[in-house]
Amino acid sequence: MTDSPQKTFHVSWDQFHRDARALAWRLAEMAPFSVVVGIARGGLVPAAIVARELDLRIVESISVASYDHTVQQGVPKIVKPILPEIAAGQGAGVLVIDDLVDTGATARVVRELLPKAHFATVYAKPLGRPHVDTFMTEVSQDTWIHFPWDLGLAFQAPIAGGKG
Repeated sequence: MTDSPQKTFHVSWDQFHRDARALAWRLAEMAPFSVVVGIARGGLVPAAIVARELDLRIVESISVASYDHTVQQGVPKIVKPILPEIAAGQGAGVLVIDDLVDTGATARVVRELLPKAHFATVYAKPLGRPHVDTFMTEVSQDTWIHFPWDLGLAFQAPIAGGKG
């Protein structure tokens, strides 16, 4: 994440589900996967959707902490590793899913553990794009994405600054 995003992008549950399913369509055409690893927390929801769409039954998670709500904490660290038997093959046949690749810092940490895995995200920012193999939608680097699990229903001011 950049220090001061200029734009916001609010994603509804419906939109997120459509985007995650569209990502699954892209992934279905690629080499077969045997395991899905969701990067917690944001990658857990799309990992479940993609696992369902690709009929994958082994779903694992890894937790990498680098943010505290909207503030970047610094160097990402693994706070919950994956099972050793999944890491044993360096990620061969493993599909790693996250909601967003921002700068690529989290992806780099996970890629060190699973260099042969296929990395996919629903959304990608330009700095993070080189760190994933597949993504669905690109947003500008100065955009902060508000995911549906972070939102409640509330009035949104018009983009042009009016009061409605």
